[in-house]
Amino acid sequence: MNKVLLKSAFTIGLLAMLLAVPVYGATVNKSITVPAGGESDGESSVNGSITVGDGAVVTGGLHTVNGSIKVGANARIESAETVNGSVTIGDGVVGTSFETVNGSIRVGTDVNATGDLETVNGKISAKSGSTITGGAENVNGSIILEGSEIGGDVSTVTGNVNLSDGATIKGDLIIEKPSSWSFGNKKKKIPEIVIGPGSTVAGVIRVEREAKLFISETASVGGVEGIMTMDDAVRFSGDRP
Repeated sequence: MNKVLLKSAFTIGLLAMLLAVPVYGATVNKSITVPAGGESDGESSVNGSITVGDGAVVTGGLHTVNGSIKVGANARIESAETVNGSVTIGDGVVGTSFETVNGSIRVGTDVNATGDLETVNGKISAKSGSTITGGAENVNGSIILEGSEIGGDVSTVTGNVNLSDGATIKGDLIIEKPSSWSFGNKKKKIPEIVIGPGSTVAGVIRVEREAKLFISETASVGGVEGIMTMDDAVRFSGDRP
């Protein structure tokens, strides 16, 4: 089983505890807002969104089950975790890990995160100047890195992957083989991987299932392994294949 599924199952269980256990400072059916420039030691909800204003400081985690999490520009937070909802991180935010199960993760410019970006069913994107020390992984959904850096591995099962504007993956880029019960079995989807101009995969591109691989003539990769080799990649000039 894909490790992001295992971790997501744990996340669901952890956050679902909010449904059964009263939590100090938690709301159940209300959305929460930390105002711009405000401070908080963490926020929790069950059926509500969480919004953190520009420049706010949150020293604890942001947790909800059914709701989105939105963090404004230049805020300082710890983790942001939800089950059913998107996670949107504004420009210049400093934090740790950003996770959801059913929803996208959108990271703005110049973000610094020391953990991972993880979702199961959703797109992951990170814009220029952002540095994620950990990895980025999903099962279903595109992964788009525009001039950003991922310190660990990047992995998906059915999602397209696009690196542009000199994006960097310091670990491996892995296109995983679907498990026998994996999402999306009803309709076969062939992932498309594009390593754009000036972009880098310092590790290897490991392809475990059928995929389309395009590598710019000015990109740098550590190799191609699995069911494909570098000879199977389509090399291209210009911005796009």
